[in-house]
Amino acid sequence: MTRYSIFSLARNALGYHKGWPRAWRSPEPKPAYDAIIVGGGGHGLASAYYLAKEHGVTNVAVLEKGWLGGGNTGRNTTIIRSNYLWDESAHLYEKALQLYEGMSHDLNFNIMLSQRGVLNLAHNEHDLKEMSRRVRAIQLNGIDSEILTTEQVKQEVPIINTSAEVRYPILGASIQRRGGVARHDAVAWGLARAADARGVDIIQNCEVTGIKVEKGQVTGLETTRGVINAKKVGLVAAGHSSVLAAMAGLRLPIESHPLQALVSEPIKPIIHNVVMSNAVHVYVSQSDKGELVIGAGLDHYNSYSQRGSFGIVEGQMGALLELFPVFSRLRMLRQWGGIVDVCPDASPIISKTPVAGLYINCGWGTGGFKATPGSGWVFAHTIARDEPHPLNAPFTLERFTTGALIDEHGAAAVAH
Repeated sequence: MTRYSIFSLARNALGYHKGWPRAWRSPEPKPAYDAIIVGGGGHGLASAYYLAKEHGVTNVAVLEKGWLGGGNTGRNTTIIRSNYLWDESAHLYEKALQLYEGMSHDLNFNIMLSQRGVLNLAHNEHDLKEMSRRVRAIQLNGIDSEILTTEQVKQEVPIINTSAEVRYPILGASIQRRGGVARHDAVAWGLARAADARGVDIIQNCEVTGIKVEKGQVTGLETTRGVINAKKVGLVAAGHSSVLAAMAGLRLPIESHPLQALVSEPIKPIIHNVVMSNAVHVYVSQSDKGELVIGAGLDHYNSYSQRGSFGIVEGQMGALLELFPVFSRLRMLRQWGGIVDVCPDASPIISKTPVAGLYINCGWGTGGFKATPGSGWVFAHTIARDEPHPLNAPFTLERFTTGALIDEHGAAAVAH
């Protein structure tokens, strides 16, 4: 870097940013709101945005105990897809994908959506049969999905190892071409800016310490910044949903686990899809900066820690090199972890609760980011109208007593 460019960079940093407006306000909490959303991640911000946009409910606060997008929204691998097996999941995730496809225009903010295609590899006869079943079911729901041969997989991903001599030979794959990735912080920032423009108060560093309930009706929240009253409260705090629900006397059927991922040092563009393998247990894509974004499964112990165990990292590295021996000399750049809520059937809860005016949106497990706009869209409907939208009606809290479960344990294909 030349001396001129260094001074130019310093001059722009110190001087030219003066007078720039904030992307969103940072107001003091009002004494009361029509509705409060607890959780300033993607789902919470989307809920507030669609409350204002779709239902005209603008006297809304989003409370975030830390900084906006500092939880799972900023700690995921940004994959977007809607190729789910069961009808209930397929319709909800497809709504989310459709909203993603128009989000940059809707928010007037570039979320860097890249519909590069998501591949799920098949390594044995069982994989092939299960893949065929899923693809047909997905197609019946009007969602794009195709089956690829080994040769077609090689055409899509030239650097992948398709030798028949390896331990896990690639016998084919499914692909959703509309699937891909988006920039996670851009999604959060775009939603925050758009919600703020419609009058929503985004209040950071405001932790909820208690939920006020009188005669079975929520009346407000106790926070580190004082009592804030509201007759409608939506809990959208991934990782800590059970902690918040317990403040209202509710016990949720969820567990919290660490889910970690990592990125490599940046390299030139080399892989142009998202590639997943459940058998070898890894998935990978390449970021715009050139880093390989790599993930696998969650740690199976319960924890609220935003980091995972070394064994997961070691396992996913071995799996990655099984598919892509060319990556063997790359170095790991950084690693991170998020906290995921997992329901017994691996599907979310988007529902009213036994406490009037209290709503819950949680249990997304490893599929939360891809659902962000769809989740917020249906949750806003549920809060505004005090009844679920048809898309989220199956994801009620009561399904765990009625037995009407939505078993998506096999849908994630590793973790995403």
